[in-house]
Amino acid sequence: MLKEAISQTQLGEWQQEINDISAEFRLTITFNQIDVTAHRLQAICISQSAKERTCQQHQISLLHYIGTLNDNAEVNQSSTGVYHQLIRDEQGLLMAGLSFSAVNDDLDKPELFAPLSAIQIRIADMLSSAIRVYLSSIDLGGQPNVNVTHDVDLQAFIDAFDEHIWIKNLDGFYIACNKSVERAWRKSKEQIVGKNDHDLFDMRTAEAFIQGDELAINTGSPVVVSECEEVDANYNKVWLETIKAPVKDDQGQLTGVIGMTRNIAEHKEAQEQLILAANVFQNAVEGVVITDKEGNITDINQAFTDITGYSRDEVLGRNPNILSSGRHPKSFFERLWNTLLVQGKWHGEIWNRRKHGAIFPQAITISAVFDKQNIIQYYVAVFADISVQKQNEEKLKNLAYFDPLTQLPNRMQFMSLVEQELNHSNRAKKQLAILFLDIDFFKHINDSLGHVIGDEILVELAKRLSYALSDFDVLARLSGDEFVVMLPGIMSTDSVTSSVDRIRSVFERPFILDNSQSVRLTASMGVAIYPSDGDDHDSLLRNADAAMHRAKLDGRNNYAFYTESMTRQAVEQLKLQTALHHALANDDFYLVYQPKLTLKDLSPCGFEALIRWHDPILGDISPAAFIPLAEKIGLIWDIGLWVLKTACLQGVEWLTQGKTFERISVNVASLQLQRNDFVDKVRQILLETGLPTKHLELEVTESCMMHNPEAMIHDLKLLGAMGIALSIDDFGTGYSSLNYLKRLPIDKLKIDQSFVGDIPHDVNNTAIAKAVIALGHALNLQIIAEGVETEEQADFLRRNGCDLAQGYLYSRPRLPDALTEFLPLVNARE
Repeated sequence: MLKEAISQTQLGEWQQEINDISAEFRLTITFNQIDVTAHRLQAICISQSAKERTCQQHQISLLHYIGTLNDNAEVNQSSTGVYHQLIRDEQGLLMAGLSFSAVNDDLDKPELFAPLSAIQIRIADMLSSAIRVYLSSIDLGGQPNVNVTHDVDLQAFIDAFDEHIWIKNLDGFYIACNKSVERAWRKSKEQIVGKNDHDLFDMRTAEAFIQGDELAINTGSPVVVSECEEVDANYNKVWLETIKAPVKDDQGQLTGVIGMTRNIAEHKEAQEQLILAANVFQNAVEGVVITDKEGNITDINQAFTDITGYSRDEVLGRNPNILSSGRHPKSFFERLWNTLLVQGKWHGEIWNRRKHGAIFPQAITISAVFDKQNIIQYYVAVFADISVQKQNEEKLKNLAYFDPLTQLPNRMQFMSLVEQELNHSNRAKKQLAILFLDIDFFKHINDSLGHVIGDEILVELAKRLSYALSDFDVLARLSGDEFVVMLPGIMSTDSVTSSVDRIRSVFERPFILDNSQSVRLTASMGVAIYPSDGDDHDSLLRNADAAMHRAKLDGRNNYAFYTESMTRQAVEQLKLQTALHHALANDDFYLVYQPKLTLKDLSPCGFEALIRWHDPILGDISPAAFIPLAEKIGLIWDIGLWVLKTACLQGVEWLTQGKTFERISVNVASLQLQRNDFVDKVRQILLETGLPTKHLELEVTESCMMHNPEAMIHDLKLLGAMGIALSIDDFGTGYSSLNYLKRLPIDKLKIDQSFVGDIPHDVNNTAIAKAVIALGHALNLQIIAEGVETEEQADFLRRNGCDLAQGYLYSRPRLPDALTEFLPLVNARE
């Protein structure tokens, strides 16, 4: 059998893939084995969220679809809205069928399924192709599949079903029925076949059955014609549902009607229980939300809408993280889920966000609902808005822990927060920094302008400092003109100096007084790091204060680290930062070019422009060192434009010399794309240099999509419309979103060298490389691999369909004069 021939591992992977695709694209998917010898369809994989009734409709539609096949064409989209893909063996015999339909939450409507969208059909075809390739590679052990024809033993097939199944011709006479019909109607097949409804039933029943036939014929697809409560042969009450569908021949001509009746008592019982549950929680004062085991919302009550502002239609099928405020770290939710999974219940307080953006606190209890096998089926969360309670608590807290002038934490509150963070940093083995800030000569402000003006300046300064710091940093006012900042979870001195630079920028703008007079201020700052400069809040604050006084001694308007070693590091960073400012003006940058080759015949197809920096004092500096710094201090825009213009000028020079190349690719940083005038600048540089757009390619990274993706897509489409080629650099190493990828006007995907390096020895990297190549080709994109250094890597990439490559195997990045072998002359190329 086909199902037994497939490995359990592969079945598990398919099931997970089908579940993911179903949830992402709102599809119901069934994968059935077509076992003609046994006269039945056997389910192999089914969408986890698929309803039993939908699966039954898939099987009926698949059976009808197979019966209407001819040698001329196969119309995959059936009249019922179900989309089928058949899988055949090497002899062309049917083995299995994949059926797809759009999710329908209201199965009581006559029109069961809407036609699939273009993207849904594309996804269905891709999944079918993947399964078809796998099945073609396994040994089915002589599986006795035969081709489905019109002379299939229909009687044996319908007898295999417990449901009542019968078929009528156009004149209303029964031409077939299964054994379930014989038992239910207490008549033999001979007593039923050849008779019409008036022969078998009373006038009222017969007319109802005939009207059902007409409804199915007029609708042209399967419809539910009745649903009623009956008594079975054992005198038990049952709910019966009757579905009818038109039957057509090979030419699409109507030949009769097929009907099926099944017991839906369990469905009715579940429906009644849901109605009862809905009536209970709809009137609750607390908000109630129910999710499935995957965490997707299945129901809410009115109180949920009143508290959050989200209506039922806006949240159904979505994850509750749409309410996330961003105030809780990842570890908070990890502990929450661990408690919920182990104990089955979690109670606590969470800050969430309402629809209009307001953040609010809620007391919440989350419970897991288990089935008879003790497997989680649902989660139920009951919560109450405790905003008023929190506001009252905050008022009391402000009186004791906050500075009345600036509303910042006072010394007592700051020390308490530092102590808490020190405990966390000690457990997590992390560093934190204390930054002590004192305004230079602030006493002159109070003496000359008065304490009222001085207080106004302190309030304005507190606001500016708060805006300059991140949400995780803690700003406090200790006394007078002394402020202190706690920077938790620092990774290196770079992050500290970056925060210091942001604070220093606060003083660049003058402070405007009520009489339009402006005052300029400076500040001296000292930094102490935990644990190297102290292991408690007193020693850290004392050492930061000492470092601040040293900064004052060094001339004020400065900062200093408590330890000499860190001060030296900060000085080195400052030297590099200063040199970077002068590099553009001093022409210290230059470009090298690395060739790109077609893997098939190793013919050159372009170059990637790479920036290099030689400083007269510091020497050669790696791009890995100065590019992140340029982004941090805001120089990446000017550097990026210089690279683009220089590369374009080089391309024009090559063309003038009669040399040919396809395109020069230039890397574009995320911060460049975020500028509103980036497209205009590219257009201006092309006009100034005269490089045809067909010779330019821009490489962007996946991280570009993290900031305002819609604007990014718009700008990239404008660039593509100009004739500029676009590629995704370092694909797979950052923010991978197929939803955005499919909308981008890109031409190439570049496999990052971190995946190429261990090919073909690393199984994971080879799998990722194959997946990227397959994905790119499915989207009609060229695939280029960077960092190719060995023939083994090149052979692997070539065998798996990679189009282009670059790397040390072919050439290191070179100066323009050293690239002659990769730049054929026009006549030579012709």
